[in-house]
Amino acid sequence: MTTTLVAASHGTSVPAARASITALVDAVQEASPRLDVREAFVDVQQPQVGRVLRDVAGPTVVVPLLLAPGFHVHVDIQHAVDRTTAVAAGTLGPDPRLTDVLIDRLAQAGATPDDVIVLGAAGSTDARALRSVDAAARMLGAAWGSPVPVGHVGGSGTPIGEIVRDMSRAGRRVVVASYLMAPGFFFDRLQRCGADVVTRPLLDGLDVDPAMVALVLDRFTEAAATLDHAAVIGAGGM
Repeated sequence: MTTTLVAASHGTSVPAARASITALVDAVQEASPRLDVREAFVDVQQPQVGRVLRDVAGPTVVVPLLLAPGFHVHVDIQHAVDRTTAVAAGTLGPDPRLTDVLIDRLAQAGATPDDVIVLGAAGSTDARALRSVDAAARMLGAAWGSPVPVGHVGGSGTPIGEIVRDMSRAGRRVVVASYLMAPGFFFDRLQRCGADVVTRPLLDGLDVDPAMVALVLDRFTEAAATLDHAAVIGAGGM
């Protein structure tokens, strides 16, 4: 029996964000037409990830369409996969492919080596999520060629507005690299943080970067390899 991929995003009421996330899910399905791909959410939208899993009889991998491991990963998704035939994959970030997309977004925005680059993240109170975002910033800094500080829209990290003000004192243009999955509430707040330029989020519209598709599929493959196939057979899944 084919292992099902449940693509679990946060959920949003913003139509542009919904379309962007669904475009990624559709692109994953198109790239692997034999794979059973289902869309689910941990908040705001339906169906919730737990409900989707209850409708799947066979082995299942939940791939969080989230950039860092916070409450929704460690509580909502982990609770949903609390059975021997299901497992949760790692979050999408940090990953070199996300760094590549961020670099592309900076180029599209006209960023130059003379600019100060700041990574703009949604924010979290979970220390594991904050460490993950810090790692993403180090990867971006290594690729860009200069250190990249992190500013957060919410949570317990340093507020993005504070970071932008500090960086602006040097008299250089400040460019925020949006470390967000899609447009919406957090992106709107990034645009109001006082930066000279804010790049597009990782997903923005129906044109999905192939690197994002490959990343989702790789997370699925990595997690599927950890499934207890003996338990799956015992449960009648194969």
